[in-house]
Amino acid sequence: MWLINSSIGRKVVMSVTGVALILFLTFHCCMNVAVLFSGEAYNTICELLGANWYAVVATLGLAALAVAHIVYAFILTAQNRRARGGERYAVTVKPEKVEWASQNMLVLGLIILLGLLLHLFNFWYNMMFAELIGMSVAHMPSDGFAFIQDTFANPVYVVLYIIWLGAIWFHLTHGFWSAMQTLGWNGKTWFCRWKAISVAYTTILMLCFLVVVLAFAFKLAPSL
Repeated sequence: MWLINSSIGRKVVMSVTGVALILFLTFHCCMNVAVLFSGEAYNTICELLGANWYAVVATLGLAALAVAHIVYAFILTAQNRRARGGERYAVTVKPEKVEWASQNMLVLGLIILLGLLLHLFNFWYNMMFAELIGMSVAHMPSDGFAFIQDTFANPVYVVLYIIWLGAIWFHLTHGFWSAMQTLGWNGKTWFCRWKAISVAYTTILMLCFLVVVLAFAFKLAPSL
């Protein structure tokens, strides 16, 4: 199957899964913004997305996308190193401003993976997983508002999340336009447009997440 055996096929899988994960981040961002203004509204969302069958199915689908993205990232990195030395995620045009991100996508990806594991432990493990198996945790599994307060009351977690968000920013500002190029928008005009869109969209997305972290760390959220 060309999606598995060919270099182009692997890049298409990386691009499609990457775009899907960006869409999930967008949804997650909108959900997180709600917690700034109303803990009750946020917990209502958490209850709807708890251990309900549709949320579990969506979580499994999201996990499959993430695993596919990670596995193909390692495969492509190894392939690119064999073919081009240390050059990774090669594209037709490589602007200087994303050169560092382009050359360090695997490192950034590993930082993101470690941050994801921490995030899953702090929230998914204590919420959906705890509800599924009937495990006793510090708060009600649907009380995401309380878990956010607990997490970002810890300065160590605040610093780790800021580093994590920074790594995601670098990863996405390169990965977004690279994915669009792989999927066919690779003309000179659209290359410049997608590059600008990638930086702007990713910056807004990460700033929204960062505001939540800092608002709860310094107890400035209106919902508190």
